[in-house]
This record gives sequence, C-alpha cells and structure tokens, in this order.
Amino acid sequence: MWYYEKKLQYPVKVTECNPRLAKYLIEQYGGADGELSAALRYLNQRYSIPDKVIGLLTDIGTEEFAHLEMIATMVYKLTKDATPEQMKEAGLGAHYANHDNALYYNNASGVPWTASYIAAKGDPIADLYEDIAAEEKARATYQWIINMSDDPSLNDSLKFLREREIIHSQRFREAVEILKFERDRKKIF
Repeated sequence: MWYYEKKLQYPVKVTECNPRLAKYLIEQYGGADGELSAALRYLNQRYSIPDKVIGLLTDIGTEEFAHLEMIATMVYKLTKDATPEQMKEAGLGAHYANHDNALYYNNASGVPWTASYIAAKGDPIADLYEDIAAEEKARATYQWIINMSDDPSLNDSLKFLREREIIHSQRFREAVEILKFERDRKKIF
C-alpha cells in the first residue's frame, strides 16, 4: 500500500538544542490531537466510510504518518545533545529517567498515548466532524507552539504542518458536504 521515500515531507532544521521546546512538541507526537492519533483515526475510519470519500481518509491518514516522522525528527534534534540536567530543567526529567533521549508516545504532560484518543462512531458524517475537530485542534496546537518558539528554522517546519492541518480540515468539510448531498438526495425507484 505504501511506498516509503527516505526523506521528510518537508525539511526540518533546528537552530540549537532546546529540550523545553521538545517537551511542547511531544504533544504532537503522542498527544490526543497529535499526529499518531490522527493517522490511526483516519486509517481506521476508512473501513466504515462510503466509497465516495474513502480515498480521502487513506490519503490524509498516510500523510499524518509523514507528519509524525517530522515531529520525531524535531524532538530528536532538539534533545540529542541535551544533558540530563537540561532535560530535568525542561520538565523532561521523568522522561529521561525512563527513556533517556528516546522518543516515546506520550503527551507534553508525560501521559502515555492511549487508544481512547481516537474515535470511530461508524456514522460517516459524525466521524468526519470528529476529524474536522481533530485537525482544528492540531492547527491550534501548532500555532501555540510557534508562539512559544524563538527558532525561525523550526518555526518554518511548524508553519508547514499548521497549514497542512488547515488543508485537511477543508478536505474533510468537502467530504461532509458530499455525504450530506448523497444522504439528502431524493431517491426515485
């Protein structure tokens, strides 16, 4: 199903080691509205969605894995040269004690990822509204991380991700309209 290109969807550059910023970015790695949750949500929902929009969920779910890879790269670059003291000062002491500088699916508060973060109701329109909300929450989180960051190189990549969330939200809104039109269309037998 997938073909893996050995490059990121968009370049990731960081100016300096910054574990505090990495702590915030971990939210988009393993948080409720992060990239892992989005990818799994969409790829799971596609099994109960009408054929007219199944490709959309497959495409966006796959792209979310590319975004997850970008976030992982950002967190790695921001922490790879961090000392244990810097990790502790950034609020990542418990993370360091459990995982060293390795990535782990948890949110910015250290709560591990859980399947309860993803939703699948089985009603296509309800699921798509859930997807729109997820994209809008991710967009907002990216904006707030950008607001806290003073790294212009990293912010460039974060702005790319924020804009993709907007595009995904728009595409899901279009899918809702397609399905509402089909639902409301007069059936003649």
